[in-house]
Amino acid sequence: MTGRADERPRWRAEAIAVWGYVQRNYFLTKRYFMWEVVWLVYITANALAITYIGAGAEEFGSGIDTARLMTFLLIGALVWSYLSVLFDVLSETVSWERWEGTIEYTFMSPASRVTHLLGMGLYAVLYGIVQISVMLGAVSLFFELDLSRANYAGALLVLGVASVSLVGFGIMAAVLPLLSPEKGQQVSYIVSSVLLLVSGVYYDVEVLPGWMQFVAKFSPVTYALEGIRAALLDGAGPAELGESVLVLLVMGVAFVPLGLFVFHLGERYAKRTGKLKRSG
Repeated sequence: MTGRADERPRWRAEAIAVWGYVQRNYFLTKRYFMWEVVWLVYITANALAITYIGAGAEEFGSGIDTARLMTFLLIGALVWSYLSVLFDVLSETVSWERWEGTIEYTFMSPASRVTHLLGMGLYAVLYGIVQISVMLGAVSLFFELDLSRANYAGALLVLGVASVSLVGFGIMAAVLPLLSPEKGQQVSYIVSSVLLLVSGVYYDVEVLPGWMQFVAKFSPVTYALEGIRAALLDGAGPAELGESVLVLLVMGVAFVPLGLFVFHLGERYAKRTGKLKRSG
């Protein structure tokens, strides 16, 4: 029996381990379910507040397509919430392990670090999609959104491709709590705040100074927002979304291995300096 188990293909064993990490995070979320509900209410209220900015824009002049503006802002709020979920889940990889007292067991387990981090990333993507779906449903009860020409399949395609590169960014952010047990979690918010600033979450990138527009070219959020807004507001098809999807694919191929490499370096440093177990 043991011999047959040992003959299991390596890829299958790693796939099972990835799903195991997804399940573990699910049960952690379930344990703190009421806090997750509180956070969901908060970010939904924030999305409503931002969308109401668009609703009130008509007061400042005529000729403004408020329905389109509200949808534009709401897409930004939803994508930002999705990005926040990915960053929170991945950057809390180390912090949660410390809180639960399992960090040494996890980092010494037979599963590779790639398997560990990809499992966390997969859960973050699934949880983020569920969260923004609930948010969209709640917000749609308050507003008549301009989604008459929406290409939902195209928007999901862009979001799915963008998720790969965003997971890479999140893995890089997850190394910060390894380097600094005291303030690493807070420092990881700097990464997400920079993406918020330069990626055109609530405005067109064109309104930014030239040097910030240059920085925006390296943010996957920029291309995710361009593609999702084109799909939902203008009904853009595969041909129109091709450029955004291609750029996001290239970024995903680059950022995921880079994130894994950076985390590997951080893990080695933490083990060498005794910061892996420390919580303060």
